[in-house]
Amino acid sequence: MKKLVKQMVTALVDHPRDVKITEVKGAKSIIYELRCNAKDIGKVIGRSGKTVGAMRTLLGAIAARDGCRAMLEIVE
Repeated sequence: MKKLVKQMVTALVDHPRDVKITEVKGAKSIIYELRCNAKDIGKVIGRSGKTVGAMRTLLGAIAARDGCRAMLEIVE
């Protein structure tokens, strides 16, 4: 899933080399912390948060199939 998140985000941003994703695993949950260039945060979030909301929905569906929970957080 980390690879999927990285692929989605690098397709959106102008500075793909600055994209860093940290995976924090829990008992039945995974948190993905996304860090990117400050100029690209607006592109990742999207208008009214629709872009990041869609990415979170995809992650949630994939994680539910595997029997766990996944969350995506944007860290500045």
